[in-house]
Amino acid sequence: MTAVKQLRLVVEAEDYETALHFYRDVLGLTESAAFEGDGDARVAILEAGRATLELVNPAQKRMIDEVEADGQPSPRIRVAFEVDDAAAVTKQLSNVGAPLVSAPRETPWHSLNSRLNAPAGLQVTVFQELEQPAQRDEHDGFFRPEW
Repeated sequence: MTAVKQLRLVVEAEDYETALHFYRDVLGLTESAAFEGDGDARVAILEAGRATLELVNPAQKRMIDEVEADGQPSPRIRVAFEVDDAAAVTKQLSNVGAPLVSAPRETPWHSLNSRLNAPAGLQVTVFQELEQPAQRDEHDGFFRPEW
């Protein structure tokens, strides 16, 4: 069996230009490829650093919603972006029209998290780790695999 080499989240964006501007130009994802086809078909592949798949059960999803968004339920799929300055990035994204769901707040897992409703119908969490990896490794449930 071959190991997975990449996680690619494919999102249909009705307003492609707005979504591209938001994710590439404002959030800062790097465009690694872009293609055009017949009938105005377009795709941009944006690099988002290391990818992980976070699986949660319904109880954990409710707990995260309570911590991050005062209990406002999130959709089944939410995209989270780690950044260096969650407060500044949240302000930038909000300034270009992403409605704020919840302002940055410190979580029990030692990160600063906010939520916004973003283009292409996605709800996003912007988070900033407040501890160094070695500090996080000391908490139950955290470990750093060898990447």
